[in-house]
Amino acid sequence: MCAMARPRKPLLSRDRIVETAGALVDAEGLAGLSTRRLAAELGVSGPSLYNHFRTKDEILDAVADAVSAKIDLSMFAETDARDWRTALHDWAVSYRAALADHPHIVPVLAQGPGRRPAGLRVADAVFGAMVRAGWPPAQATSIGALMRYFVTGSALGSFARGFVDDEAAYDPADYPHLGQAHLLAEHRQKVDERAFETGLRALLDGLLIQFEGAATDASTVGGSADASTAGGSAAAGSTARGPAAGGSGSSGSGPDGSSPGGSGSSDGSATAER
Repeated sequence: MCAMARPRKPLLSRDRIVETAGALVDAEGLAGLSTRRLAAELGVSGPSLYNHFRTKDEILDAVADAVSAKIDLSMFAETDARDWRTALHDWAVSYRAALADHPHIVPVLAQGPGRRPAGLRVADAVFGAMVRAGWPPAQATSIGALMRYFVTGSALGSFARGFVDDEAAYDPADYPHLGQAHLLAEHRQKVDERAFETGLRALLDGLLIQFEGAATDASTVGGSADASTAGGSAAAGSTARGPAAGGSGSSGSGPDGSSPGGSGSSDGSATAER
């Protein structure tokens, strides 16, 4: 019996299609990817791709999801000891690094996760970690959105590379403050990474101020509610003792400097409701 001949070319698979499509996008950009070009790179006929993907957009989605799968999410595990601010920082650094390795696919990723499994896992991990840390769900959603805006925006292009390295392009008569701009491109990586880190820390510092402010407000509201309850009890006691006792009691001041009865009690109740 003759042994079965081995195929000359690797069998076509979903993973092989995604890997080859990703290499094309990395090398030539989104415009460089077509089903005809992809089939040629794979050494197959165009229609054979449709056994695995219905459209070119599905292929691009799969390429984008393969990039999302490279983003580190370990900092959001319930067993991880990092606080929410540190976790967001470390995740953003990993997120940007994954996008920096594949800049041409960033416009697809910037549209959101859609139905992509790895992209949805990222969104789920960030949202879950922020809610566990004490952020209200609406704010946790906003944090996920603003982090995506910031990271994908930083990965869409290089600030430093946008300046030509021709010193003559920056005539001091026209641009008196750009005398060193021609050096930016030479130090692109350092300039861009420093800018990203500066923006990220400012963003996280702002979130921390909001988080601590919300905790302080909640504590204040709780304290006002307790004071209001105590004030209400005192007013009831004054009424039971009669007008003279009530008049004497009204001369005292509550914790906020107002009368513990009457309008002071009303203000405290309103604060508690807020």
